[in-house]
Amino acid sequence: MRAGVALVLVAAAASACGRATPAANPTMIIAEAHRLDVGGHPDAAITLYEQALAAAPDSFDAHYGLARALDLAGRYDEARAHFTRALALTSPGNRDQTERMLAISWTFVGNTAEAARLFGGVFDRHIAASNFGAAADVASELARVYLEHDDLDDAETWYRRAHDTALREAALADWRVDLAEMRWTHAEARLAARRGQAAAAHRDEARVKTLLDKGGNDDQRVQYPYLLGYDAFYLGDTAAAVSHLEQADQTDPFILLLLGQAHERLGHADQARAYYEKVMASGSHAVAAALARPIARQKLADASSPSSGPR
Repeated sequence: MRAGVALVLVAAAASACGRATPAANPTMIIAEAHRLDVGGHPDAAITLYEQALAAAPDSFDAHYGLARALDLAGRYDEARAHFTRALALTSPGNRDQTERMLAISWTFVGNTAEAARLFGGVFDRHIAASNFGAAADVASELARVYLEHDDLDDAETWYRRAHDTALREAALADWRVDLAEMRWTHAEARLAARRGQAAAAHRDEARVKTLLDKGGNDDQRVQYPYLLGYDAFYLGDTAAAVSHLEQADQTDPFILLLLGQAHERLGHADQARAYYEKVMASGSHAVAAALARPIARQKLADASSPSSGPR
């Protein structure tokens, strides 16, 4: 039997009997907990991370991993407490990533002010280090947080900042310039759709397609059906939204959420529930998950409520 499996079985048996598990190597426990967490089993991961912390209370990896799993389990206050502790224990090399994760943790509860404070700090440090590519990525994350919390003006500001920052990198290859333009135009299209500006959204969609057809960014092609589906959803063409989103990345929890919402809008309760369940089965702790997971959790809870049944 593999050591990781054995740890899970020991943990389960001990939990059932109300006993503490025998002492084990915290590194092994953390590795197995991480595997469970990214595999979409946060509750089982939490049990193991707590065992690891009992053996090694100042383990950065255990606090960081536990915080991640707690967010996925919907235990947000506890998650932020452990991310904060991980931040106090982190090495300089892990500081930016840990702060990003804490920013994402605040995104789970819709606190854009705290998310912006943390994302902004990471962005500023990347700029100071002339790490413009990483800074642009962080700016895009913050822009998306603003966009999906209906702050369209701040979203536009940060998407523009991401674009301008990406172009500050020295000696950019043509495909990198095209990528920056594509991401900015993709964002412009979504902003236009959110503002109800159908003509502008479709114009920008066509511009994204032109940039894709130039070649050099074929890995971004999956973002095009997402764009078309997103815009169709917010412009009110729900059937088209479903058709496009079904061609997008089916591992992305935000796309799965949109599909669930679109099916719900069409009156397809079973399909909607299936997509919300897929959101909850994801082991992602990225911005997309922080935006999608709380909504999917609430949708499923509402569907299970006695008051939601036939009257």
